[in-house]
Amino acid sequence: MSRRLTAWTDYTLALAVLLAAWWFATGPMGLPTYLLPSPLRTWNALVTIALTGELWLHLGFTLQNIVLGLILGCVAGIALAYAMTRFPKLAVWFDGPLVILQTAPKIALAPLFVVWFGFGVMSKIILIFSLVFFPVFIGAIAGFRSLDPKMKDLAKLLGLGTVQRFRQIELPSAMPEIFVGVKIGAVQALVGAVLAEWMAGKVGLGYLMTFASATYKTPLLFAAVLMTVVLGLLLHVVLTILENRLLSWKGVKNG
Repeated sequence: MSRRLTAWTDYTLALAVLLAAWWFATGPMGLPTYLLPSPLRTWNALVTIALTGELWLHLGFTLQNIVLGLILGCVAGIALAYAMTRFPKLAVWFDGPLVILQTAPKIALAPLFVVWFGFGVMSKIILIFSLVFFPVFIGAIAGFRSLDPKMKDLAKLLGLGTVQRFRQIELPSAMPEIFVGVKIGAVQALVGAVLAEWMAGKVGLGYLMTFASATYKTPLLFAAVLMTVVLGLLLHVVLTILENRLLSWKGVKNG
């Protein structure tokens, strides 16, 4: 509890410092509004689109894509990692293609996803999936490979089947490494979602940024950026709470 309070205190102090620097730059320093709007103007722009309901439409669309892409990427990454540790020949067959796919810049491939899968939700989900899959896969395969051989012997003595062994021993043991990958993947998912909406979309926080930039509405642009930061913090908090609950048996406590 004390560590968690300390972490929240640090976050609050950091936010206060940033707000103070922001106010100083737009107040005493007198930076032009088109370069850096004041916190008050940005807040007013945020409140305006919140009251009209426009903010919740964009935020909900982006969050929906992130969650779908994150879930699909996690399931696929964990499943393939488990299969490759259970069947070593799969590692021989997939190592090469996976390395090639991993080295390919996903952000640079984003326009191709639009061409292949259109301007709809599908291209956005696939981009997010491709960004989430590899961090989760790397974390999962490290977790499964680090399993103590004695645990495997214990599973045999208890007569556990494949599914039971996976649910009761292998998956829980690999969870710390998996969550490392999931947290990295969540950040990538947010970046991918905003980028996809930026390039091809008529709704979402990324589209809102594009619209604000094209119409020179700098306060609205900063408001959209701030909502993206808030969304990223929210994802981190949710994943941390989930991690602490699932790994409470190991005494893992993250701030």
